[in-house]
Amino acid sequence: MLYPQQNDTRNTLDLSGFWDFKLDPEEVGEGEGWHNGLDAPRTIAVPASWNEQFQDTRDYMDVVWYVREFYVPQGWAGQRISLRVGSANYAAKVWINGEFAGEHYGGHLPFALEVTDQVVWGRPNTVAIQVENKLTPTRVPPGNMGKGGMFSMMGSHPDANFDFFPYGGLHRPVVLYAVPQAHVEDVTVVTEIEGANGIVKVHVVQAGGDLPGIVTLTGQGGVVQAGLTFSGGSAQAVLTVSDARLWCPEDPYLYKLEVALTLGTQVIDRYTLDVGIRTIAVQGNRVVLNGKPVFLTGFGKHEDFPVHGRGLNMPLIVKDNALLKWIGANSYRTSHYPYSEEAMRMADREGILIVDETPAVGLSFADGEENIQARLAQCKQQVRELVARDKNHPSVIMWSLANEPLLAPLGAATMGTGRAEPSPAAAPFFGELFDLVRGLDPTRLVTVEAPMARGYVDWLSKVDVMCVHRYTGWYRLGGQLERALEHLESDLDGVYEMYGKPIAITEFGADTIAGMHSDPAEMYSEEYQVEYLRGYLDLAARKEYIAGLHVWNFADFKTGQSLVRVGMLNRKGVFTRDRRPKMAAHLLRERWTK
Repeated sequence: MLYPQQNDTRNTLDLSGFWDFKLDPEEVGEGEGWHNGLDAPRTIAVPASWNEQFQDTRDYMDVVWYVREFYVPQGWAGQRISLRVGSANYAAKVWINGEFAGEHYGGHLPFALEVTDQVVWGRPNTVAIQVENKLTPTRVPPGNMGKGGMFSMMGSHPDANFDFFPYGGLHRPVVLYAVPQAHVEDVTVVTEIEGANGIVKVHVVQAGGDLPGIVTLTGQGGVVQAGLTFSGGSAQAVLTVSDARLWCPEDPYLYKLEVALTLGTQVIDRYTLDVGIRTIAVQGNRVVLNGKPVFLTGFGKHEDFPVHGRGLNMPLIVKDNALLKWIGANSYRTSHYPYSEEAMRMADREGILIVDETPAVGLSFADGEENIQARLAQCKQQVRELVARDKNHPSVIMWSLANEPLLAPLGAATMGTGRAEPSPAAAPFFGELFDLVRGLDPTRLVTVEAPMARGYVDWLSKVDVMCVHRYTGWYRLGGQLERALEHLESDLDGVYEMYGKPIAITEFGADTIAGMHSDPAEMYSEEYQVEYLRGYLDLAARKEYIAGLHVWNFADFKTGQSLVRVGMLNRKGVFTRDRRPKMAAHLLRERWTK
């Protein structure tokens, strides 16, 4: 899915701002015609979560309505007009001027609805979006599974099967955009390297016409151009860039690609995007970028900030990337869902390597075939939508299909009270997802963020990189760091011996209360977090098979209420929620900037 673009042939109208808003806990709004307008609405900001904007909506997980008016510019007449929602958690229905326009199921990813026939000119249009964010067992991610939530032995509220807050709302911009009748519908770019040259393969899909086209690549070394001849609505071109400047964290150079549809000398439509020429692969026990080993340093993150919740926060994206550079990180994972398109564009510009994760966190295989198949269908949809959205970002080097899929309640394995037995239902489930994602995009690495499990797990053998989560020294053997590191070393050696693949430890961390100190180091103190992380870093430096380290977490983030999460925060961040560094941030900077 192409990102909306404004140029001489395309137009956009961002509907961000204040909207009318109303809760609908009895779900009467659709029958009473709320899509025509709201009686006694509140005012809410979009994009943002609804949870922290009011005193009575923090734990609201049901139906709401967003309504606002807009004008369609007169100059858009004759063009095809669509409404694009960047992310609506979790399910959304859309009406234009009281007429149903369409719906979408699943959060964190965009959807677009053509509304050409529903909008009017010369007077206000009304858009109404019904959003609901129920936690149900059949959704991805699941909730209300009857096990007390994330921490089954003590319970948590809301009853989510994952350890972060289940924000609801219109989290990313709602945009009205217009394109010509004949227009560029999709562009797919694949890059290769041959000697000193870069090979840029371009596949273009045209809709609404059969016009010829031109594809132009501009950058260091000049301009490379090729014609496009469409057959069945698609065309391909191959561009060769001499002495290509390769995209990498040290030099994230971006070429400018333009696709134009022409009628004689007139450009009917054009679309431009940034292209980074790079390759990614695994060789032996190393991740290889542009033919050279790269060691991943960075974090798991969250889209989370006070009041905004999970809403798009552009200054925070800038700040976080600045902190990643300051600390010496070259990568992060979009745990546990796709992040905003703006975050991906920033990563392209800044040279940050991305492990791009679907929303499949907290999957269970213990609640019956019907529920499992319902979740599989959603996982497939999410994979298709994620690849369609992010396939052209050079920063995205790996797809993560799921986070910690377990047979037992998630808390049991994570907290060290036991290791989940592999479920027979998981093998065909993940087999289908691996086949799907590799069919859609054979150029990137694929992984599953692996849980702790007894013995060999056949579907884990399908990953390119073993992304493992280990909290030895925290949930297991907490306060016993010397003993914990001995167990960790034996554990990781066993994983490598079993699978023979490069290992990235993509979650390890210790909850830390900023400003709490102790000597000798004790759990929850800043000193303990430093010693904990130092132990993992030292161990990784001794193991050639370890290809990366992602600390959990970049910054403290909001969770549900439980006895385990004081102040509704997971405090494993090396930065506080408002981005103040803890002692551990300085340790990582010292190690990673050498």
